[in-house]
Amino acid sequence: MTPQSCASLAQLLRYGLVGGAVNLGGYLLFLLITWLGMEPKTAMTVLYIAGAVAGFWSNRNWTFGYRGGIAGPAFKYLAAHVCGYLLNYVILAYFADHLHFPYRVVQAVAILVVAVFLFVTFKFLVFPRPDPIVRSNP
Repeated sequence: MTPQSCASLAQLLRYGLVGGAVNLGGYLLFLLITWLGMEPKTAMTVLYIAGAVAGFWSNRNWTFGYRGGIAGPAFKYLAAHVCGYLLNYVILAYFADHLHFPYRVVQAVAILVVAVFLFVTFKFLVFPRPDPIVRSNP
């Protein structure tokens, strides 16, 4: 395994820990507040925003070890989450509302789909690492 693939695997594991904690908590809250009567897409919207805010610092500092500025990555992070939110909304609306799959199952699957999308987006666009300097021996 190359050093780059080891680093990517470590990032993926850290991303999984951060995302797992945020999404498990969010999903349990989703189940609770929909059980209490909130409409599923409204519940997903509220919890998506809360989860995105909670994940920024952990992903920036711990998952990807990004040490650059904050404004640029924050804007890209927001844009990535807007895309992730829209993807989540479309999945939930289509499969739960149109095809009548159980919304609890649809949301659980949507969380996984969006997580993969966001990992790739964060790794390559939001918190990229500079290419290592390759030195050659003359």
